[in-house]
Amino acid sequence: MNIEQIYTGCLSQGAYYIESAGEAVIIDPLRETKPYTERAARDNAKVKYIFETHFHADFVSGHLSLSEKTGAPIIYGPSANPSFNAIIAKDGQEFKLGELTIVALHTPGHTMESTTYLLRDENGKDHAIFSGDTLFLGDVGRPDLAQKAATMTQDELAGILYDSLREKIMPLADDVIVYPAHGAGSACGKNMMKETVDTLGNQKKMNYALREDMTRKEFIKEVTDGLLPPPSYFPLNVRMNKEGYDSFDEVISRGTKALSPKEFENLANTTGAVMLDVRHQEDFIKGHIPKSIFIGLDGGFAPWVGDLIADVEQPILLIVDEGREEEAVTRLSRVGFDNILGYLKGGMGAWKQAGKEIDTLQSVSATTLKEKIKKQVPVFDVRKDNEYNLAHIPGAKHTSLSFINEHLNDYPAKKDFYLHCAGGYRSVIAASILKSRGIHNVIDVAGGFKAIKEANIEITA
Repeated sequence: MNIEQIYTGCLSQGAYYIESAGEAVIIDPLRETKPYTERAARDNAKVKYIFETHFHADFVSGHLSLSEKTGAPIIYGPSANPSFNAIIAKDGQEFKLGELTIVALHTPGHTMESTTYLLRDENGKDHAIFSGDTLFLGDVGRPDLAQKAATMTQDELAGILYDSLREKIMPLADDVIVYPAHGAGSACGKNMMKETVDTLGNQKKMNYALREDMTRKEFIKEVTDGLLPPPSYFPLNVRMNKEGYDSFDEVISRGTKALSPKEFENLANTTGAVMLDVRHQEDFIKGHIPKSIFIGLDGGFAPWVGDLIADVEQPILLIVDEGREEEAVTRLSRVGFDNILGYLKGGMGAWKQAGKEIDTLQSVSATTLKEKIKKQVPVFDVRKDNEYNLAHIPGAKHTSLSFINEHLNDYPAKKDFYLHCAGGYRSVIAASILKSRGIHNVIDVAGGFKAIKEANIEITA
């Protein structure tokens, strides 16, 4: 038996490779197929099945491309109704994998088709569950994402999830290993652990949702309490996972088209494409194309693109460091952004040599901000609600980056104001959005709240 978790930090997502006696399955693959086909090739194994735990909302799965390349059928749980050929498993249906057995356990609640896959070893002993978004470590899947499609309220779905956990998962032995689809940082839950593998016994002890004496009413209240609105790209990803999408190879071919500064500028003017700068924030600060948006690859790239650009059909033009073009297109495609028109060949160096206009972002140290605060300058904090509530600069106005597009009128039109996040990544994203909307009197605070604390600026809870 060979089990491998293929974890992608940007999306806090775990895909799984299982192999036995020359046969392999993939569970919840990402968009690109190479990591899975190459992994099977190393074992000289044939991919026999592709299992999907549900229709994912936070990423576009690679099930269709992987099936096309390997010939392996796609398997969903009961009540799934994809627009393509797939095996719709019955509750309790078994699938042989070499010397192992995989059992489909229908566990609705996060979505109605959600299914947990129970792996039994060669002796028929329960070994592990691949729980998708039904059970996380420290949490369970949010029950509000499928309510529109299922014509149910989130409370009704939460009640169904309560039953699924107690009837299908909690009766399993404590030594069963839990392999979830996501870890800390994912928007699919609210209280996930940073660990990505655990035993079911430990989860029964410390996961609030698995308390043995928990009533159905208590579960519904605790699971639905404090849910933030889901990112707006989620329904679009569900649709792509359910209905299909362009092949990954086609997306890469289109998106990695090299464009001269003139071609790049013409496309930006004629298509309404977002000019997406994915370099490091310090490079963006020093010089960028006017009206371009910064979301750096070396951060929570794909989820922020999904959250802030939202429309997966939006044309995108890339400003990217040389050698990272395919990486950028790959990571965009993982969240459904396939309409990438190409990238600026030669980057900002070529743009400058072509005599094109360049903009900069004013950035100051936290020490400078400390002096400015004495003059009561406006300060804006774009961290998440829980970060702000824990500690912030007294009088700082708060707008989480996720909702900045809804609060553009909150920012001063003429007077300089200062903007910070936790470490300097999100504040530059926010500043780039404001500048693209004509608000140029924004000043970034380098190093964010970490630097603010180190500068001994007064903070309050």
